[in-house]
Amino acid sequence: MYPLLFEFAWFKVYTFWITITITFFLFYWMLKKLSVKFSYDFNLFKSNILLFFLSTFIFSRLFYVLSQWSDMKFIKSPFEFFIMSDYNFSLYWALFGFFMMLFINLRIRKESIIKYLDWVVLAFVFVLFIWYIWAFLWWQIYGKPTNLWIEIAYNNSNSLVPFTVPIFPLPIVYAILSFFIFSSLYIIKMYIKTKWFIWYWGLGVFATMNLVFEFFSWKDDFFSVKFFLNFNQICSIILLVFVWRILYNMVKLASYEWNIHIIDKN
Repeated sequence: MYPLLFEFAWFKVYTFWITITITFFLFYWMLKKLSVKFSYDFNLFKSNILLFFLSTFIFSRLFYVLSQWSDMKFIKSPFEFFIMSDYNFSLYWALFGFFMMLFINLRIRKESIIKYLDWVVLAFVFVLFIWYIWAFLWWQIYGKPTNLWIEIAYNNSNSLVPFTVPIFPLPIVYAILSFFIFSSLYIIKMYIKTKWFIWYWGLGVFATMNLVFEFFSWKDDFFSVKFFLNFNQICSIILLVFVWRILYNMVKLASYEWNIHIIDKN
C-alpha cells in the first residue's frame, strides 16, 4: 500500500484519495473559470456533479479490474471493488465514463457535444499536471531503469519503488508535457474560435504522449504480458485512430466545400 495520511479505527485515508479529491475540485474550478471566460454553461456540470463522479469512478475501476484480472479476480465483495488504496483505476475509462455522462446530458438538452468538448478537454489537461506531480511525490507512478542521463534515484527509506538504481523520471516527464500541452491549448483557444480544434489536438497529443512514454513505465498488466502494449497504450491507439478519422473527414469536407466554392465562382 501507499502511505497512509491517517488511520482512525477501521477507517483509513490514503494519500491517493487526497490526490483524487484535490484534482477533482481543481477540475471543477477550472471548468467554472473557463465557463466564464469562454461562455460555457457551467450548470451542465454543476447540476449533475454526482452523476459525473459516479460514472467516472465506476468505469475507471471496472476496466482497471479487467486489465489486472489475474490479480483482481479474487475480489470477494463489492466493498473491495469500490475501495482503492493506490493507483487502482484506468485513466482512459475514467475519461470514457465522464464523456458518456456528458453525451447523455447533452442529448437530453438537445445540444451538440462539439460545443462543449474544448471546455472539458482544457480542464482535464490542466489537472494532469497536478496529478502527475502528486503521483511522483507519493511513488504512485515511476519508470524503469534507463541510461538516458535524466534518471532519478528513490533513496527514501519509506519508498515503495522496487528499484535500487536510478530510474526514468516518468511522472516528471508527464507533468512537464501536460503543463506544456495545457499552456499551448489555452493560448490557442484565445485566438482560434473553431469549436472542435482544441479537443481534437488536446486528446490527440495526450494519446500520443501515453503511447510513447508508457514504454518507460514499470506497469505490467494482462495486456502487456500478452500483446507487448499495456492497456493504456491500446486505448491510446484507439483514441488516435478515432481522432485522425475525424480530422480526415473534416479535411475531406473542407476540400469538397472549397471545390464547390471555386466551381460556383467560375
